[in-house]
Amino acid sequence: MKHPNKNTKEDLKYLQELPLEKKIELSKLRIQEWYEHYDGKVAVSFSGGKDSTVLLHLVRSVYPDVPAVFCDTGLEYPEIRQFAMAQDNVTVLKPKMDFRSVIAKYGYPAVSKEVSERVWVLKHYNLSEHVRRKYIDGIMPDGSKTSFRIPFKWQKLFLQQTPDFEICSRCCNVMKKQPFKKYIKETKRYCFLGVLAEESLLRHQAFLKNGCNAYDSKIPTSRPLMFWTEQDVLSYIVKNQLKISSVYGDVVCENGIYRTTGVQRTGCVFCMFGVHKEKHPNRFERLKQTHPKLYAYCMKPWKEGGLGLNKVLDYIGVKY
Repeated sequence: MKHPNKNTKEDLKYLQELPLEKKIELSKLRIQEWYEHYDGKVAVSFSGGKDSTVLLHLVRSVYPDVPAVFCDTGLEYPEIRQFAMAQDNVTVLKPKMDFRSVIAKYGYPAVSKEVSERVWVLKHYNLSEHVRRKYIDGIMPDGSKTSFRIPFKWQKLFLQQTPDFEICSRCCNVMKKQPFKKYIKETKRYCFLGVLAEESLLRHQAFLKNGCNAYDSKIPTSRPLMFWTEQDVLSYIVKNQLKISSVYGDVVCENGIYRTTGVQRTGCVFCMFGVHKEKHPNRFERLKQTHPKLYAYCMKPWKEGGLGLNKVLDYIGVKY
């Protein structure tokens, strides 16, 4: 068998195709290595979602006393927050800024992390013509092409007739990463994260670069579930009869495929990253049905105390 920490696409594919029992064994090994490397000074970054619920159960099946750490951002579904706060041995963190303050200072999290950050940089930094060409045309100083270019569809966000709102990717850094950095600095505990490589290109690339245990990262983190799939997560929940947040509904199996009867994924309720790619009903159309008060707050005009997400969604062509 190949070594589970080799960082190639072939190795990741190999690991993702292993049976769940073998994945559990390998994940526990990664957990043990991380725990021993830091002499037990570790914690589980616990969002209250199904992935981190599986991670917490897996870590505590090996080391029962490892604390959970929940960042109470105010962006979670109320059911997720309630579930997270009800866990044993959980530390609650708070960001310095609330979401409205982040929007006012930086802008809305819309389209994608990559696009929103590049739009922000183009609008607010005094860039050289070479750097601007990299963002706009995808041309490097030597004339070669790069994938760094902002897709043409979204260049309207910084060119002429730009909208009367900003977009930026700083929200996650302010609301989640900074509180965890402070926690790590104060406690010297290094965290397990319940993320999967299949969830995004950035996470896929992170696995190829560092494997599960990123000892040499700027902020060392362990991601023991990186080579799991969502089907693995749901199967683990069923087989271990884990209690998950009620916002997911029940986990059911149809034609050999597991799914939740409630929301499929949780994350930050007000985040608009990737919503333009979702099929009907998208996250906000579902929110209107399941959490009408939260939906009303999202769409209420900014000047009236709401978030004003409707004007952003209108601009990027998303129904809500």
